[in-house]
Amino acid sequence: MIRILLADDENLIRVALAQMLELEDDLEVVAQAATGPAAVAAAKDNTPDVAVLDLQMPGLDGITVTEQILRVLPDCACVIVTSHGRPGYLKRALSSGVKGFLPKTTPAATLAETVRKVHAGGRHVDPELAAEAISAGDSPLTPREADVLEFAADGSPIEEIARRASLSTGTVRNYLSNAITKLDATNRHDACATARRMGWI
Repeated sequence: MIRILLADDENLIRVALAQMLELEDDLEVVAQAATGPAAVAAAKDNTPDVAVLDLQMPGLDGITVTEQILRVLPDCACVIVTSHGRPGYLKRALSSGVKGFLPKTTPAATLAETVRKVHAGGRHVDPELAAEAISAGDSPLTPREADVLEFAADGSPIEEIARRASLSTGTVRNYLSNAITKLDATNRHDACATARRMGWI
């Protein structure tokens, strides 16, 4: 029996997934969670074989949850399901140790097969998402530029971004200027939109 943790903040989707997976003779949903921190706690308490995680959850996203679960349960195979199949997310997910990456439009039978595959040591990435990620290329932003751009995404003034990033205002301006240039954007709001669309922030 493969023990599964399901984490998704949308209750209807999570419960439906649990019911579909429970129909399989070899799969058992041992825990459910609605937030990132709750998913990490549930993993520690229930030691699942496979964690099926939503990418966007309150508290912590699925990629961060994967990293935290793997620190305490290195043998747990993590699968991300998402309605945000952006190229940058896929690359970040794979580098964090995720073994499966699927859109939420995936049929239940495919999800069940993916759970079995990753539990057996394999990997499964949706072919269309993989093709998009390859064609998009890598992010041109340095990690620090991406951080500063993310802080700027809510329209915060330079001084506020500098405080949150623990940088001087001049350094923040330089990072934003670099990001705008690299993304061929007209301003920082345009740069944020482009980076978010690509999954780079």
